[in-house]
Amino acid sequence: MLSRMVEPVGAHAFVSRRLRRRTEKASIAPTREWGDLTQNITDDALRGFLQARPAIAVVGASDRPDRPSHGVMGQLLRAGYSVVPVHPTHPTVHGLRTYPDLASVPGRVDLVDVFRRPEFTPEIARQAVAKGARMLWLQVGVVNHEAWRIASEGGLWVVMDRCLSVEHARLVGPEPDAE
Repeated sequence: MLSRMVEPVGAHAFVSRRLRRRTEKASIAPTREWGDLTQNITDDALRGFLQARPAIAVVGASDRPDRPSHGVMGQLLRAGYSVVPVHPTHPTVHGLRTYPDLASVPGRVDLVDVFRRPEFTPEIARQAVAKGARMLWLQVGVVNHEAWRIASEGGLWVVMDRCLSVEHARLVGPEPDAE
């Protein structure tokens, strides 16, 4: 199985101080050897998908404000998306009830945003396919070919090694209260 964790290159207000010193945007520079897998969706198609306000499940959502998943989820909520946190042990994130896995999430899920290590992503891809999601999004630093294959064969669009918040700001515009 081909998978690995790559060091994030992005600078976001909600990531650790070590990463804040970097100046490149995470979504600009994909992991080179996986570039064809992470860039197989045009900007116009991705913009249209995001503007349709998909229901988003954040897998690996954290109640810790210093975690990237917490910051991205907060930004998506402020941008007006319907977001549900998925985490097996946190009871709530951003005041919303969490669910232990995708199968437990009630209702529709269009986009599965994943903040987990690469070795966990194939199972999440299977759950996303079973849930009827339309897109699997693996966050910055997360690349897994098997997860890509499972989701693609299940009919999902796949984005890897990109930050949903950065791409949303780039394609749709900044969140309403951004300065």
